[in-house]
Amino acid sequence: MVVRSTGLHALSRLLASEKDKTAGNVMDIQPDKQNLDRTFATTVYYIDFYQRDYKWTDEPVRRLIDDVFYQFDEAYAKHSDLEPKAENVNARYPWYYLNTYVTNTVQGRVFVVDGQQRLTTLTLFLLQLYRMAKGFESKTVGWLERKIAGYAGTEYEFWMNHVRHIQVLKALMEGAEPADVATSSGVTAVNMVQNFSVIAAELKQRLKTKHQFETFVYYFLYRLVLINLAVESTHVPMVFEVINDRGVRLKPYEILKGKLLGQIDKLELDNGGYNELWEERVRAVNANREDEIDNFFRYWLKAKFADTRKNGQRFDGDYHREMFKADLNVALKLDHDAAQVKSFLKGAFSYYAGLYAKLWKASQQEDAKYPAVFFNSLNELDSQYLLVISACSVNDPAEAEKVRVVTEQLDRMFTLLQLQGAYDSNEFAARLFEINADLREKPADAIPAIFDKHLMAEIAERRATAVKQVFSYALFRPMSIDRLNIRFIRYFFGRVEMLLAAGMKLKMKHALHELVTPRGHKTGFHVEHILSRNQESLDSFDKDEERFEVERNRLGGVLLLKGKDNISSSNELYAQKLKSYANTLYWNETLRADTYHSKLDFRDFIKEQQLGVKFLDKFGPEELEERQRLLFELSALIWSAPRLSAA
Repeated sequence: MVVRSTGLHALSRLLASEKDKTAGNVMDIQPDKQNLDRTFATTVYYIDFYQRDYKWTDEPVRRLIDDVFYQFDEAYAKHSDLEPKAENVNARYPWYYLNTYVTNTVQGRVFVVDGQQRLTTLTLFLLQLYRMAKGFESKTVGWLERKIAGYAGTEYEFWMNHVRHIQVLKALMEGAEPADVATSSGVTAVNMVQNFSVIAAELKQRLKTKHQFETFVYYFLYRLVLINLAVESTHVPMVFEVINDRGVRLKPYEILKGKLLGQIDKLELDNGGYNELWEERVRAVNANREDEIDNFFRYWLKAKFADTRKNGQRFDGDYHREMFKADLNVALKLDHDAAQVKSFLKGAFSYYAGLYAKLWKASQQEDAKYPAVFFNSLNELDSQYLLVISACSVNDPAEAEKVRVVTEQLDRMFTLLQLQGAYDSNEFAARLFEINADLREKPADAIPAIFDKHLMAEIAERRATAVKQVFSYALFRPMSIDRLNIRFIRYFFGRVEMLLAAGMKLKMKHALHELVTPRGHKTGFHVEHILSRNQESLDSFDKDEERFEVERNRLGGVLLLKGKDNISSSNELYAQKLKSYANTLYWNETLRADTYHSKLDFRDFIKEQQLGVKFLDKFGPEELEERQRLLFELSALIWSAPRLSAA
């Protein structure tokens, strides 16, 4: 049998090359080969803080079952006539290598640094074998029981000491049905119960007779081999990362956890609640999306340490390695500095991870304190996380105001660039890093000027023209739907709808996300040309088809209709179209005369804001120009741009 031990050899070579910094001697490592009978005999294994939850799914569990039984079934077919005894199994059954597990002993306690997934799965095997031994009335019952737990009088302690999930192990040991086992303690409990069910079903299917069962017990405990590597505390973070490189890769944040918490004395780690703090923040961020915490760290690092897009790209990969490089360590001081690690965990990490979780929540549902977080999420502007983190300092007393201002300004910049034909996605992404550098921990009242400076510079560069104002009708006037993506068009008219609803003191007929998020052909909102392709429309443009096509695509010549309304509107004459706009969106209804009857709030709003809103009983070039100007005026209100002339 070929034993794959590349990881062990690599780890041994690395450890052998490390100098013991306290004694000046080459550190020695003695791999300890042991069967399961010895692994689960006298040592209680505590789950180290490095270890993830028990996350094995049925796929690796079934693969392990198949591998184990492949060796066993082949040998049993040849030797099924032999009595189940240790000497028979040891002499005639091949041993099977189960890989390494790494431990670290601190004040008498043995912690599992690597291998928890496999050791936990093997414990679930033992639990099912123990239950089956009772059913077969096998003399292996006591032996198997002692492989699961150690006894002191009437009390017992599981060798795999999942402290937070002991109730699962106890219930399974006592014969409870998996469906009746409580799993409220977390994902480890859920996966233990699910995988136990898989193992139980497989073992019942594969071990039909008492003879076969007892032979397998000897094989399982004597011929399955692990190699234990016991390492010193000072080398655990380094060992953990090397181990990760050899096998199923951990996420960067999981490695970072080991590299940080590994520097803190274990007793202090427990007393200070550092592991609990880490887990609480990670759970809060990952509640939004699996492994979202990695995105948080990348945004945080870019926000605080990247002034250009190129510089920020260093954090897109293994950011946990970048954090310990010389240049960043000057600022972070996290390498071999337990005091700084503790300060980081309770300071920057705790605060910014909590802020990130708040932003995520506000991105899913509009928050009255800072609604633009939700607006930006509709436009998929995840860069808001970067900019907010940049602007805020640890425990920032102006946090809410900064979140509001930064996200509003980002929404405003993105929108005004789009509306003036000055948006380029690559250039915008690069510009955001310049803004990020300028924003870093600035006061809230300085933020709008920073955005305005970059907004005007971006317009000037993209449009190759001198710019004196952030929003001008000259640049907005030709804006048409063929220059914008459909999601932004929906968003633009959705925000216009919000403003009109507020002016009328009415609720929106459809929530903003319903207008923006793409839906089906019949239920979603689609862009509708006010000017249909018919002779009446063409005549109004002096039968100039090219001019007609360009003009009808301008924003003032379109609106949003729900799918079925859009379909029914078809190529009707304008007079018929006006009828179909009744009871649709407020923006559509402003074309109709009855919209202004008895609507005092709306008329007051129009007068107060000096808006050119009026009904139109015909629609041609002049009316289209009026609607384009009106959209400019409404946009200036929504995105807080100064009311400007049409220069």
